[in-house]
Amino acid sequence: MAGFRWWFMAVLVVACWMKGVAGQARQQQAPAIWVFGDSLVESGNNNFLRSTARADFYPYGSDYYRGPTGRFSNARTFSDILGDWLGIAAPPPFSDPTAAGNRIMGGVNYASAAGGILDETGQHYGDRYSLNQQVVNFETTLSQLRTMMNPESLNQLLSNSIVVMVFGSNDYINNYLMPNIYATSRTYTPTAFANLLLNRYSRQIEALYSQGLRKFFLPGIGPLGCIPNQLATGQAPPGRCADSVNQMLGPFNEGLRGLVGQFNGGSHPGATFVYGNTYGVFGDILNNPGRYGFTVRDKACCGFGQGQITCVPLETPCFNHDQYVFWDAFHPTQAANGVLAQRAYSGTTNDCFPMNVQQLAQVRPM
Repeated sequence: MAGFRWWFMAVLVVACWMKGVAGQARQQQAPAIWVFGDSLVESGNNNFLRSTARADFYPYGSDYYRGPTGRFSNARTFSDILGDWLGIAAPPPFSDPTAAGNRIMGGVNYASAAGGILDETGQHYGDRYSLNQQVVNFETTLSQLRTMMNPESLNQLLSNSIVVMVFGSNDYINNYLMPNIYATSRTYTPTAFANLLLNRYSRQIEALYSQGLRKFFLPGIGPLGCIPNQLATGQAPPGRCADSVNQMLGPFNEGLRGLVGQFNGGSHPGATFVYGNTYGVFGDILNNPGRYGFTVRDKACCGFGQGQITCVPLETPCFNHDQYVFWDAFHPTQAANGVLAQRAYSGTTNDCFPMNVQQLAQVRPM
């Protein structure tokens, strides 16, 4: 009985601590969150598109209270958890017919699996929303909001909202690193390709700024050479990542950080841009997995472990989900997404530059 009482008290302490964290997360720090990006943050847009890049089947959503929703995870994505920290409920996917009226007041998720900065990226998967199309979709939402709010209230909503943009990974995985389908690697050096991406990216960020958005969180690309999909290509020595892949990401990440500094330099009055060091944070998880409770860092929980694929419908995944860094060959588990979101929300300047998302939410646009 003494052992049981000790165990019960330990569980009670942990439960109280979790309740405190949840209470902190429920304190709303921004009126809305607008999510643009790819499958790392998608919440179900591709369910409504003619696309083979979908996650609306088990074992996706194995640990999510709604089951499979189109999220490429066992439960919540990075943006879902970041929204929790900000006290904002996960916004509905743009394609969902019910995403209208009061449901869009807290933001909308435009992210689409296989979508990239370049329009052609991921075209072998069928329909998807590229960055350009996602911006067009946002303008559609804006037209709806204009019928629901007066101009001053809408301006306040937009200028105080948090914008999360997660792009770039597909432009490498589903474009540059597929020379049999796309010509980009034969046309551009890694530096020239990064410059092409950043040029297109900056144009659409400008477009969103011109519509009234003022608080942007722009994460860089993680170490793609370390994901199970790339490990399975045989380019990496046993126990190591594909360094050639990771090295080609440097110009993009460095360029994006430079772009953030440039945008914050006075060319965009009233706006604040934050760069997220995804590469560094995810690298820390992979280099020190035990610090975060992970025991498996080089195999996926589903998709047959160290393979090149996503989960297979009705496949039985690994048993200990939270001990795996990767859910499938491309995407993190909810546990890994939780680390990324926490570091984005309250991390140091090594994680976010020039401030973290918590501080970004406190900025008052001029």
